[in-house]
Amino acid sequence: MDDSFTDAELDRIDRRILRLLQEDGRLSNADLAKKVNVSPATCHRRTQRLFDTGYIKSVRAEVAPDRVDRGTLVMVGVVLDRSTPESFDTFEVEAAKLPFILDCHLVAGDFDYFLKIRVRDIADFKRLHGDQLIALPGVRQTRTFFVMKEVIDNAPLDF
Repeated sequence: MDDSFTDAELDRIDRRILRLLQEDGRLSNADLAKKVNVSPATCHRRTQRLFDTGYIKSVRAEVAPDRVDRGTLVMVGVVLDRSTPESFDTFEVEAAKLPFILDCHLVAGDFDYFLKIRVRDIADFKRLHGDQLIALPGVRQTRTFFVMKEVIDNAPLDF
């Protein structure tokens, strides 16, 4: 069985490995090999190539936010005072330094960025907003959305 592939093309086994690891990153190589019907050595080589070629970025635990006192999810739209490559770069560098920002996305539309933030509660967010968020370089305006219910969060990619 040929287990080679190019960066541009994944075969059905590679895709199956990716899907299974998205569902459960703790699968052992032996269990994964069994599920995709290849030898453990072949499975290991394929999985390592998926890492080496950037198909798999990382494997990590998904921590329950409420168990670590970060049960409040907040989405923040940010508008910068200028729309220049330099102002975007400066904002992004500084935003990346704030550990409470889980995601930061440059977007088209009414906002320049959307931030996903987890905090203890509204008071915690109020403090972070006043002390750190609006102090980010170039921030002209923010709009805050407190998430009332997480319907879908971090769903596996469908490919």
